[in-house]
Amino acid sequence: MRYFFHTGFHGHHYRGWQRQANANSVQEVVETLLTKMLKEHISVMGCGRTDAQVHASQFFFHMDVKNEWDYDLLFRVNKMLPDDIAIFEIIPVKENQHARFDATQRRYDYFIHTYKDPFLNSMSTWYPEKNLDVEAMNKAVSLLTRYHDYRAFCKSPNVYPHTICKVTSAILFVDSKGDRLRFQISADRFLGRMVRLIVGKLIEVGKRELSVDEFESYLITRETPKILDVAYPQGLFLSKVTYPYLEIPTRTTFMAIGQPEEQWLVV
Repeated sequence: MRYFFHTGFHGHHYRGWQRQANANSVQEVVETLLTKMLKEHISVMGCGRTDAQVHASQFFFHMDVKNEWDYDLLFRVNKMLPDDIAIFEIIPVKENQHARFDATQRRYDYFIHTYKDPFLNSMSTWYPEKNLDVEAMNKAVSLLTRYHDYRAFCKSPNVYPHTICKVTSAILFVDSKGDRLRFQISADRFLGRMVRLIVGKLIEVGKRELSVDEFESYLITRETPKILDVAYPQGLFLSKVTYPYLEIPTRTTFMAIGQPEEQWLVV
């Protein structure tokens, strides 16, 4: 029997979702607990990977079990999980449905604040830049849906069979006070560090260190920038995962980081 788990996690204390040697991961915490509770070895498959300290406001994994439980597993697992991991739903699915390979679209949000704020620092990235050229940044963002090869924005492009990504939307928001930014991007797949590399270059555009034409040249030539300025991980959220047979709204809105949705304005 196969089940999808709809979950979310705050990634600050983890080296990412994926289990790895000598590092704390979300997957290891989940597998260890489920194995103990269900009294059989549980191995889970996530909908993707996240880097160290990256968050997920929506994430899915699936597990296979031999025997069904006869108690409220959702309640019990949430009681036992640490405060920075939550299970929102447990969904029975067909045995051939796959949390990773069946996902047709993923969305990421990256948050920036331009003033020092101790309440945001683990969920948004502080760039102390008071005069970012938001209009130029938005022009650069508007280019992203026009190109499909993101080799220039990949940390290790040679490890992939190809670097084609179909970016379906890319939007830059600013809050009503103008001192917080939110970059949102959706695609069928993402490459290693892709979103954070894009954000790093967008910040250069905002600081007037890189022109919009120079930004576009990376998309045209597919040449890796000489300097790979990767944006910090704590501002990045995997925020939506879509399946052809499963369309579930996100459980957590971004009021969780102190910003009501209606205060984000499209640039």
